[in-house]
Amino acid sequence: MDDWLADRFEGHRPHLRAVAYRMLGSLTEADDAVQDTWLRLSHAGVGGVDNLGGWLTTIVARVCLNVLRSRNTRREDSFGLQLPDPLITSDGELQPEDEAMLADSVGLALLIVLDTLAPAERLAFVLHDMFDLPFDEIAPMVGRTPAAARQLASRARRRVKGAEIPVPDPDLARQRDVVDAFFLAARGGDFDALVAVLHPEVVLRIDAGASRVAASMVIRGAAAVARQAHLGLKALFVRPAMDLLPALVNGAAGVVVTLDGQPMTVMGFTVANGKIVEIDAIADPDRVRRIAAGVLTDE
Repeated sequence: MDDWLADRFEGHRPHLRAVAYRMLGSLTEADDAVQDTWLRLSHAGVGGVDNLGGWLTTIVARVCLNVLRSRNTRREDSFGLQLPDPLITSDGELQPEDEAMLADSVGLALLIVLDTLAPAERLAFVLHDMFDLPFDEIAPMVGRTPAAARQLASRARRRVKGAEIPVPDPDLARQRDVVDAFFLAARGGDFDALVAVLHPEVVLRIDAGASRVAASMVIRGAAAVARQAHLGLKALFVRPAMDLLPALVNGAAGVVVTLDGQPMTVMGFTVANGKIVEIDAIADPDRVRRIAAGVLTDE
């Protein structure tokens, strides 16, 4: 019985992890939420459950809602920019398990906007707009009527649309060419070439972690981003032990920066119409080591 139940759960795991990742934007918390869902299933069994997939989705969504509410309380006492966990994979084709996680064009830009939503809004939007759950099923999770749950999703949808999230170029090779040109210009100290590959309204976000809050920042505009890239990368390029490992960051071109073989920074790029419109960098080595473990192992 236990093996049969475990096999059925494993069949739903990719879907549950995809739901949890969209809800939480954290790979570790998403995996914890899926594990919590398994523990609840293993204790409760499937007696009286007609739709196991729907039941599991409800459970993992409730777990994630509790995490979001707890996180919002903690963040009232925290400072600094906090970027979502990117899904980092080796440069090339996505693996099947990654495709479920990144369906519906779930890039870092969308996760950043989702992080601004209230927990109930995020749940309603994710479950309805991304996974087609009816509001009759969503309403009990947030303690609202179906009409009120619909309003939650509608408010979230307006926030997402209002953010004008850029649509990346579909050609990964073209994205990679632009990113390579960015680093070539930075390495050569060519300010004009840096500006040339940046959209005039480019946004650079740097999350340096809780221990270096002062180093976290958001910079806007091609000239300002080019100056920061020149200053920030110049010190790295003079070190022979520095390496740039090409990677996919939420399915788009990116890099993992290593020093002496140790991961230091992960950088995700959004390239649209041949220009870099967003750069999201996580410069917390402990966190980068965790989220980039698969890429480093492949190397």
